[in-house]
Amino acid sequence: MGFELKGQNFVVTGAARGIGLAISRRLTELGAKISGWDLDQSSMSKESTFSHCVKVDVTDENSVVSASEETLQHFGVLHGLIANAGVNGPTKPVWEYRLEEWERVISVDLTGVFLTTRAVLNHFKDQEYGRIVIVASVAGKEGNPGAAPYGAAKAGVIGYAKGLARELLPSRITVNCLAPAITETELLEEMTEAYIEDKKSRIPMGRFCTPEEIADMAAWVASPRCSFTTGQVFDLTGGRATY
Repeated sequence: MGFELKGQNFVVTGAARGIGLAISRRLTELGAKISGWDLDQSSMSKESTFSHCVKVDVTDENSVVSASEETLQHFGVLHGLIANAGVNGPTKPVWEYRLEEWERVISVDLTGVFLTTRAVLNHFKDQEYGRIVIVASVAGKEGNPGAAPYGAAKAGVIGYAKGLARELLPSRITVNCLAPAITETELLEEMTEAYIEDKKSRIPMGRFCTPEEIADMAAWVASPRCSFTTGQVFDLTGGRATY
């Protein structure tokens, strides 16, 4: 049984490329209208996928608040947020990490999720409905050697989602995470070849996830059809995750 999202409005962060762009396209195909939030507004403005786009720094409170106000003014009503914006950070052991590198990963991947979700919560609470889908990672469940700060941020995101979901009960506002393994996006360029091959070897299906596979999962979790699940983690790991 299929479903559509006609009449639904969503924010997608990190929407200019990769997973965020794939999710935006899939939601649009299903009839939704998308406000893309990204630092790269020029790329989004060239995409017919977006009904609205905003240049926003998810680590900056004022930028996020301004973006949420502008988006709500444009749409009038918002039905969901896909919190996707993120960075991997350098792939190297912790003892080689500089503090500013750690802080950038935590700021984008964890604080950015806090700021963007907080910015839409009052609207969702007022209308007694909303879908929050956070793109986490299997690294938040298992940890990845060479990317400990990234794993720490994604573990934090999962814990945050579970806590927020319970704070919002028994409302019709759901909060769930997606936890993909490494995905075929341009972020692979930030990783060493040895790191990439090691991670691929851990996936029983023998390949990485595609952005489109994540987009399909995100669309369902963000839809009214996903109505009785909150505070959960949906894995897209090709058989790697066992819990």
